[in-house]
Amino acid sequence: MTWRGWITLIIGGIWLIIASFIPLGGMGNLVNDLLVGIIVAIFGFLMIPEHAAWQGWIIGLIGGVWMIIAAFIPGITHSYVANLVNNLIVGIIVLIVSLFERPKKTA
Repeated sequence: MTWRGWITLIIGGIWLIIASFIPLGGMGNLVNDLLVGIIVAIFGFLMIPEHAAWQGWIIGLIGGVWMIIAAFIPGITHSYVANLVNNLIVGIIVLIVSLFERPKKTA
């Protein structure tokens, strides 16, 4: 079991699912956080085994970059600073964790 899988599962997945139901935004924030949270949680769970590095790299890159971009889309955050900060922090954490999960080159 890897620490990267657990961090992605807990912070990237479970927290986004919980945060989607915090009543600080509109339907756009709920749907975005819920969908991204479910996808990241599934792949975070799949990357817990040591041999499953590719899931973390792919989903961390896509999910992290999307959450950073989504933080600046007014239709998703509804101009709430809390939504912007939450999406930005979660995106950065998931992206950084994915960098540790990069597949190693084999010679």
